Amino acid sequence: EVQLVESGGELVQPGGSLRLSCATSGFTFDDYGMSWVRQAPGKGLEWVGSINWDGVTTAYAASLKVRFTLSRDNAKNTLYLQMNKLESGDTAVYYCAAVTSDYWGQGTQVTVSS
Repeated sequence: EVQLVESGGELVQPGGSLRLSCATSGFTFDDYGMSWVRQAPGKGLEWVGSINWDGVTTAYAASLKVRFTLSRDNAKNTLYLQMNKLESGDTAVYYCAAVTSDYWGQGTQVTVSS
């Protein structure tokens, strides 16, 4: 059974940092590029960024690349998203997904508020 389980979301103050994790199982993790996608309240899905199979190449939404960093640990079958200098506009449910597949996690809530 394919599983992608996000964690690390919580309430954080503006300017703070969080690291999200996406633990995967049931498929060959390093066969896939991976992405983070988010959905803010009342809005559609927004691509955050992607990372290739070995972690060498990353791509980000232009508005996020200065503050967000994707990484992965293929030995642990885990994807990460480091988020710095968080803003209220980063409040969203964050999902991880395997590129070119329908493998998605259930999401983790990030709330940025004072």
